[in-house]
Amino acid sequence: MIYSESEILQYIDENDVKFIKLSFCDINGRMKNISILSSELAVTFERGVRIAANKIHGFNTAKGKDLFLFPDIRTMTVIPWRPQQGRVIRMFCYIRYADGTPFEGDGRYFLKKAMKASVEKGYCFRFGTSCEFTLFRMGENGLPTKIPHDYAGYCDIAPDDKGENIRREVCLTLEQMGIHPVSSRHESGHGQHEIDFNASSAVKSADTFLSFKSAVKSVAVHNNVYASFMPKPLRNDCGNGMHISFNIFRDSDFLEENISDSGDILKKASAGIMKYIRDMTVFTNATVNSFNRLGEYTAPRYIMWSGGENSQLIRMSSESGDAPVVLRSADCACNPYFVFGLMIYAALEGIESSIELPEENSSTERLPATLAEAADCAGKSEFLKKYIDRNILDEIIAEREAEWKEYSSAYDKEAFEEQKFFYNL
Repeated sequence: MIYSESEILQYIDENDVKFIKLSFCDINGRMKNISILSSELAVTFERGVRIAANKIHGFNTAKGKDLFLFPDIRTMTVIPWRPQQGRVIRMFCYIRYADGTPFEGDGRYFLKKAMKASVEKGYCFRFGTSCEFTLFRMGENGLPTKIPHDYAGYCDIAPDDKGENIRREVCLTLEQMGIHPVSSRHESGHGQHEIDFNASSAVKSADTFLSFKSAVKSVAVHNNVYASFMPKPLRNDCGNGMHISFNIFRDSDFLEENISDSGDILKKASAGIMKYIRDMTVFTNATVNSFNRLGEYTAPRYIMWSGGENSQLIRMSSESGDAPVVLRSADCACNPYFVFGLMIYAALEGIESSIELPEENSSTERLPATLAEAADCAGKSEFLKKYIDRNILDEIIAEREAEWKEYSSAYDKEAFEEQKFFYNL
């Protein structure tokens, strides 16, 4: 349901809402928020809420200028895991300078621009996600252990699957937030689970992904287990991926659902993404740990596509049709706004340049093998420089290079990854 500002203020008065969480992402996709009293919301709609930019990863590119959060009223939802008396609602925010100009590092703004560019060219993109996470037991000291919550396998059932009730609670919690998962199951890894979501607009899908991560973390704590979205939390087990499905419709035909050339459009779009995926990997796989997952089990390593179920980068039907395409390399440590936006731009370049899709399972080109290689690809990328503010891109690359340097100099690399990612992702 979409509300106006006055309707939200009325809802607050009538439903005992005491606090509003104003949520946003840092440049790496880590969700942040500021809570305000409900009495302050009316003035916040008008003036925003100031944040200390130099304390947030990637936001020091504002160079000392004040940044302000402005809530997107279309994202208002009640937080179900907070008290029902003195309720808490949440809205995602856009980030702007004092004069109202959008902040270049605001991922939602970046994605909105990409969506606008696609509409101007006559295309409508829809995104869906399939997200994996691992549940671990809690230790007596109150800290999570590296012991999986269970040792079940793919689609196993209770009692082997000890996370069944937790997944159910996550799905019911999301439904209370107006988010409707499609399916959930135990995945192949020990303690590993997956929840899938239907396709929606790019911004809504990215917002849903972040809401999902918050819900999983909160429900896990309530059940005395720890949920990790770390791409590769266990060295000898499956990693946690984020499969991104997308479809493209000609804007004029979208309501008629009659897209005769959609199969050809998807092939060209997929070819565009394959062409630029090495440049984009610094966004889809944003941590040192991300590269431990790639190339293992069924996670992709080679830049190829296939219609079958294997380790391909892109899964799509070899026949013409409008079945969605799936990008399989990303993980849940990414910033979804930048990833979806770059996918749109790469797909549009593929369509406009009529880039030919290679033969199925034919490519020998590989994804970057390390974060350092991914950062190097990004630094040389004319594609990224075309669409991302140069200061923001330089900041992201510098952060990735610094992380790689820190990892390379660590004596115990596994301990480094555990401390840096296991407790934070």
